[in-house]
Amino acid sequence: MMQDHPFAALLSGINPITHRGVLQAVLPGRLESMGPKAVIGDLCKIIPAGGEEEKLAEVVALTHDKTVLMPLDSCESLSVGDRVIRTDTHRMTVVGEGLKGRILSALGKPIDGRPEATADFLWPLAGKPLNPMERDVAASPLSTGVRAIDGCFPLAKGQRIGIFAASGVGKTTLVEQIMQNVEADNLVLCLVGERGREVAVLWSALQAAGIADKATLFVATSDESAAVRARVVNAALAQAEYLRWKNKDVVLFVDSSTRYAMALREMGLSAGEPPTVRAYTPNVFAQLPRMVERCGASASGGSITAFFTVLAETDDVDDPIVEVMKSLLDGHIILSREIAASGRYPAIDVLNSVSRLADKVICDRQQKALLKLRASMFRLREAQLLIESGLHKPGNNKSLDRSIARRSDIETFLAQPTSGAATPTDTLNALEKLVEQL
Repeated sequence: MMQDHPFAALLSGINPITHRGVLQAVLPGRLESMGPKAVIGDLCKIIPAGGEEEKLAEVVALTHDKTVLMPLDSCESLSVGDRVIRTDTHRMTVVGEGLKGRILSALGKPIDGRPEATADFLWPLAGKPLNPMERDVAASPLSTGVRAIDGCFPLAKGQRIGIFAASGVGKTTLVEQIMQNVEADNLVLCLVGERGREVAVLWSALQAAGIADKATLFVATSDESAAVRARVVNAALAQAEYLRWKNKDVVLFVDSSTRYAMALREMGLSAGEPPTVRAYTPNVFAQLPRMVERCGASASGGSITAFFTVLAETDDVDDPIVEVMKSLLDGHIILSREIAASGRYPAIDVLNSVSRLADKVICDRQQKALLKLRASMFRLREAQLLIESGLHKPGNNKSLDRSIARRSDIETFLAQPTSGAATPTDTLNALEKLVEQL
């Protein structure tokens, strides 16, 4: 059989055709052009006629006579008539072991002041989701080092968990605490629409904890375009998928899913999609499940354990993104403003938090102790009004009397300084000691 000449292989990777278009309208956050030939998700370069630096824009909608794009950069220097050229690297992003210890933009470019990151190869931005039959169903426990989580609703490797709360209740602090203590050799962190100051604070915390070398941080700050803020999540997921493909156990943090949904909503509105509940467009409810399903454990080895923070618009955590994420995830951690106001951190509402894989990783000893603890906490919650009003009379309900007597011990067990880590053995021993007199 004849083999192709080596030159033929080189030529096959060259596209001699350049797809071009002409800018026809420049609107705030939206561009329209005639051409180029493209599909949704393509990246295009826009060459200003005045010789200014070229800009990048993402194709978000197509009609028979125009292409709608969302700029990734400021569009102040753009004008009608500028050239629009489709790029060939739109659907790929850099991944690899060389990205560990680095801070990257949504386009995979280093923003930590160091040289270009060493990538193994390019990975599809849209990802390579696992076939449902390729997922690992034999759960193994994951230690977060946070006593309230490991003791009251244990997690498993490959689990997808949401951290739900209104603003100012301690989501970021809890995420940092889990990052520093979780059992993982690979961390992938994604900050979506975050304040620039928080990026430096987080990276400094990782360096101080000695874990920056095993972490990759992807960043899109709040002043960047919606297309960049949406793209950064896919870039982080691509790195996590690659490491899982290499049979690594990865812990992924996305902060926050709500700001990702807001970026998608902005893109959807620019593309002309109809607004639905709270003005969220249909693309939001299509992309959130894809984000979640790209995580999980593979039967052939490797896992992505994902923590998604969800910013509730109210303390009742009843907005549409909260409800959608709760239905998609394998568990949720609810943070309470009342608990935070009482001074107990992390402000986890244990009775309303759930791990759907807890029964697969919990031992009999912990199960028995946990049932007693939750029953005691429920009695205290139900009788709170009676206790505070002075209407409860000791002796009428001995179970409640025991719970009241140990209430401060329960709070001490659930509280934990951010700098401390609890081992699974210490957590179980403390839990059993706590419930001995309940």
